[in-house]
Amino acid sequence: MRERISHALGRDADEKALRDALKQRPDNVDAAIPLARGLLMRESPDEALEVLDNMLLAAPGDLRALNAKGVVLDHEGRHHEAQTLYRQALAIDPENPMLSNNLKLSLALEGTTQNGPQLQADGRHAPYR
Repeated sequence: MRERISHALGRDADEKALRDALKQRPDNVDAAIPLARGLLMRESPDEALEVLDNMLLAAPGDLRALNAKGVVLDHEGRHHEAQTLYRQALAIDPENPMLSNNLKLSLALEGTTQNGPQLQADGRHAPYR
């Protein structure tokens, strides 16, 4: 019982520290992503999305924030929205394996790749052969 209380108090302190860091620097991706991850683990996806949206307002086009928001959207079953973000990020960095893999995973979760067109590394449809 004490361990659970201690763990919960530590989590709250960590969340407060991350929120404070974001107040000081709204573009702090190193605070936004762990905060969003913690909120998602606590089953607060709307709060996680809000954190990432605010981060993207402060630093539009940040690849890590776009990816993190895509992951949250995929987690919530909002695959089409997630894929849009992965593609937006891949337009900035077409060789990014994390983004490419997450796009492919999102498409698989949605069922798009099952008996559907194959995708290239950048998420575009491969030419038919």
